[in-house]
Amino acid sequence: MKTTHTQTVVTALREKVAKAIKKATDYLLSLQYDEGYWWAELEANVTLTAEYVMLHSILGTASERPMKKVERYLLGEQREHGGWELFWGDGGELSTSIEAYFALKLLGMPTDAAEMRAAREFILSRGGLTRARVFTKLHLALFGAYPWEGIPTLPPWIMLLPDWSPFTIYEMASWARSSTVPLLIVCDKKPVWKRCMAEELYVDKDISLPSDGSFLGSAFVVLDKILKLVEKFNFVPGRQEALRLAEKWTLEHQDETGDWAGIIPAMLNSLLALHCLGYDPRHPVMAKGLAAIDRFAIETEDQLHIQPCVSPVWDTGLVSIALLDGGLKPDHPAIVRAGEWLLSKQILRKGDWAVKNKSGEPGGWAFEFYNDFYPDVDDTAVIIMALSRMKLPDETRKHKAIQRAIKWILSMQNSNGSWAAFDIDNNLEILNKIPYGDLKAMIDPGTADLTARVLEMLGRTKYAVEQKVVERAKAFLKQTQEPEGCWYGRWGVNYIYGTSGVLNGLTAIGVDPHEAYLMRAVQWLNSIQNEDGGWGESCNSYVDRNLMGQGKSTASQTAWAILGLIAAGEARSEAVRRGIEYLAETQTPEGCWIEREFTGTGFPGHFYINYHLYRNHFPLMALGRYLNA
Repeated sequence: MKTTHTQTVVTALREKVAKAIKKATDYLLSLQYDEGYWWAELEANVTLTAEYVMLHSILGTASERPMKKVERYLLGEQREHGGWELFWGDGGELSTSIEAYFALKLLGMPTDAAEMRAAREFILSRGGLTRARVFTKLHLALFGAYPWEGIPTLPPWIMLLPDWSPFTIYEMASWARSSTVPLLIVCDKKPVWKRCMAEELYVDKDISLPSDGSFLGSAFVVLDKILKLVEKFNFVPGRQEALRLAEKWTLEHQDETGDWAGIIPAMLNSLLALHCLGYDPRHPVMAKGLAAIDRFAIETEDQLHIQPCVSPVWDTGLVSIALLDGGLKPDHPAIVRAGEWLLSKQILRKGDWAVKNKSGEPGGWAFEFYNDFYPDVDDTAVIIMALSRMKLPDETRKHKAIQRAIKWILSMQNSNGSWAAFDIDNNLEILNKIPYGDLKAMIDPGTADLTARVLEMLGRTKYAVEQKVVERAKAFLKQTQEPEGCWYGRWGVNYIYGTSGVLNGLTAIGVDPHEAYLMRAVQWLNSIQNEDGGWGESCNSYVDRNLMGQGKSTASQTAWAILGLIAAGEARSEAVRRGIEYLAETQTPEGCWIEREFTGTGFPGHFYINYHLYRNHFPLMALGRYLNA
C-alpha cells in the first residue's frame, strides 16, 4: 500500500513538473529575437544612470537626451528611507544615494523638494560625502563639489613601465584596466566643468584618504602624499609621453561599434578622457561612443535608465541549455537560430588576454554584442556546452568553432590550476590595497565557480585533455572549499552558486559524489534549505560569513541548489523533491518566475546584478534535469 501511495505521489509530481517545463519552455521561446538570440535586462543600482547625467552635463549634450525620463527613473528608485539601494532590499547605500542626489540636482531638482530633503537626511546620517567611495568623489570633483586633493593620485607614468617591470596596466583586471587608463588623463588634467557645489552633503571636511589599517594600506597613503607633492611641483617624469600613450591606448581599444570593453564605466571614462584632451562631442570617436552608451539604455514611455552592461551571448547560451534540458530537440528551429547566431559572435582576433598569454590562439566569446578585446572564459565554456548539444546545418563549422574555443580556454589556465574570467595569473593582491582600489576589485584571480565551469565543459564535451590539467584544477577546488563544506561564488550570490557549480564541475569529470568533500557540500546545501522548500542567500553574505546560505527563497538560487544536488546523485532526495515542488508552485501562469532579489555579482560587497532571465532559465534547467534523472 505504501509503495502504491509513493508511486502516486511521484507520478503526480512528474506530471506537475512536465506542465511547468512546458510553460517555461513556451515562455522562453516567446522571448527569442528574430536573429536567434535571447537578451533581457541586466539590472543594477542607479549610479551609472546618475553618471550618464553627469557625462551629458559635462559634454553639453543633455538637451539631446530625454532627461525628464531619467529624472522620473531616479525618483522612482528612491526608497522610503530617502536613499537609494545597492541591491534590492539592502536598506540604502551611501555612495549610490549621493550620486542619485547629485544627478537630480544637475537635472534641476530643487534642493528643498521633499525627495531631496529626505535624500540629504539619509546621506548625512551615513556620514556624508567624505565617507563615499573613490569613484563617487571623483565624479563630484568634475563639478567642483569635491576637492581634487581628496582623490587618490593616478600617476600617468605607469603607462611607461616596461613589460618586465613588476607592475604594468596588464596586472589590473580587464574591467579595472579599461576604466583606469582613461582616468589617468582625467586625474592628470583635474578638470572642473559646469561648477555645481554640494556643501549640504558634508558632515565633516576630512578629505584624507582612508586606510584599512594594514601596513601596506598605510604605506600607500603615505606614497600618495609624496606623489601629490611631486605633482604640485610639476615634476612628473615622462608626463606628456605617458598621456600620449594613454590617449593612444584608449583610441585603439574602442571597438568599431563605439564600445569600450563592453561596460559603461569604461565608456564613460574614455569619453571624459578624450573630452579632457579637446575632443568635441561631434568628433566621430565621441559620437560613436555616445551612441554605444545609448544602446545600453532601457527606455519606456515614462522612464529611461542605463544598464552597466548587456548580456546577449550569456543569455543565449544559458537559455539554449535550459531549453535542451527541458526536452527541446537539438535541431529545433529556435535552437538552430540560436546556434547560428552564437557561431557568428565567436571572436577570432587577439585581445588584451594575449599580453600575458603568449601561446593561446583566439576563439572565445564575450558577454556582450560587441567586445572583441575581452572574451571571457565563463561565457566561452557555456557557449561550448550549448553548441555541443545542438544539431546545426553545418556541423563541421560548429565542431571547428568548439575545438578552437576549448583550446583557447585551456591556454587560459592559471599557474595554480584555476581559471579566471579574462586573464591568466592576474592576481597581484597588492593592487587592492592602493587607495584608488577601494572596491577591492583591481584584479581577476582564479575562482572556484569559473574553474568548475571549465571542468563541467570538459566533462560534458568529453574533450580529451591532459590529466594534469584536470588534476591541477581539482586540487585548486579542494584547497578553496570552505570549512562548512561549501564554495565561495565570485560571479553569483554566493555560496549556493559556488557550491552548485563545483558539484556540477567535479561530477561531470567523473569525481565520485561519495567522496567525503563532495558529501560535505551536499550536507551543507541540505542544511540551508528554507522551510518553504526553496533556497536563498542575500548579497550580504559577501560581507558577513555568518549569512552564508541564508535568505529569502528565490527561483534562481533554488534552481542552483537543485542542480548541484542532482549532479551529486541526490535527484531522489527529499530535499530535491521539496525544491522542485517550490519551483512548480511559484511559477506564474505565464510560465515565468518573479524575483526582485539580486543574485548576480559584479564586485563582491560593492556591485550586484539582477539578471532578468536567471529566474527563468535556471529553474527550467533544474526541472528538466530532475525529470530526466
